[in-house]
Amino acid sequence: MIRKKGLKAVAVLLIITMYFSMMPSFDSYAETTQEKLDKAKQQHEETKKNLNETKENINDLNDVKHSLQGELAQLNDQLEEVSNNLADLEDKIEDKQEEIEQTQADLEVAKQKEAEQYAAMKKRIQFMYEKQDFMFTEMIFSAKNFADLLNKNDYIESLSSYDKKMKDELEQTRINVEETEARLQSEKEELDKLHEEVVAEQEKVTGYVNATASSIKSYSGQIKDAEAVAAAYEAQSAAEEADIEALKKQLEEEIRLSKLAAQSKWRDISEVNFDEGDRYLLANLIYCEAGNQPYEGQVAVGAVVINRVLSSVYPDTVVGVIYQNRQFSPVASGRLALALAEDRATQACYNAADAAMGGQTNVGTCVYFRTPIEGLSGIQIGGHIFY
Repeated sequence: MIRKKGLKAVAVLLIITMYFSMMPSFDSYAETTQEKLDKAKQQHEETKKNLNETKENINDLNDVKHSLQGELAQLNDQLEEVSNNLADLEDKIEDKQEEIEQTQADLEVAKQKEAEQYAAMKKRIQFMYEKQDFMFTEMIFSAKNFADLLNKNDYIESLSSYDKKMKDELEQTRINVEETEARLQSEKEELDKLHEEVVAEQEKVTGYVNATASSIKSYSGQIKDAEAVAAAYEAQSAAEEADIEALKKQLEEEIRLSKLAAQSKWRDISEVNFDEGDRYLLANLIYCEAGNQPYEGQVAVGAVVINRVLSSVYPDTVVGVIYQNRQFSPVASGRLALALAEDRATQACYNAADAAMGGQTNVGTCVYFRTPIEGLSGIQIGGHIFY
């Protein structure tokens, strides 16, 4: 999988490659149209291969991104559920806290009533203990009869029994309230513990959500970069297709001209009037095209130029032939201009130019030359085939 930085580098490299592919070549020999066409086709196949690989990479990245988006949707649902559970739990904790506070208030009331009842009972007991002789005498003398005396005694006993009962009930109420408070505190502790667990789960899911969202953003960036690379490849492919079509047409034209030249009217070398500077120009072109070739190859290049001058298909001057549009790559690249400025032609190149301008040819009526390729027949001299 192509990394994000790698994609940007590829895009930049493509732009640089496309730029330099448009610059003139500085080969040591003339690259023929057929050779250019073969190289253009090969480069185009490589571009299409790279484009397909980039598109496959984009599809892979999109698959991962879509998968992550599905995971993110599930995580968001999970986070929403956890958040809802947390909200419900916090409501329960709040309600439980209110219950505890109410129970604590009830406990204070129960303790106060118990204390008040205990104090009242204690005062009555104290009063009866201190006044027991008087009360007993009073009961006897105030009783109308024995039955009335028993009733008064029962009343005192009932009052004591009531006090005891009330005290026991209030004590039990206090105990019940205390137990309720303890239960509520225990339940609240459990809710607090559960709250901590849910908060931890919420933080964990939030972390997953953020990490997944970050991954999606990263893959989106990689996809964007890959799409930029694909767009560059598509632009390069379109340019290469146009170049291939142009080279095909140029090759067809060259073949047509080559056949036409073979069938056309030819002048004799004696009919050519060479201008001043033709020798200098031809020698430096020979240097650019065949400076690394044997002398026979240099003569052959010079002969091709003169053959065109002699053919009615091409311009009838050395200057016209050499500077004819898109015929000799050193002209387009500027290499010939540099050679002319510094007179780089060797003595052998000048000798070859003299031989060609004198009518010598070792390639017959050939008007083209290139490096050897399979299926091309012609006269091979050194590293070139002349046809």
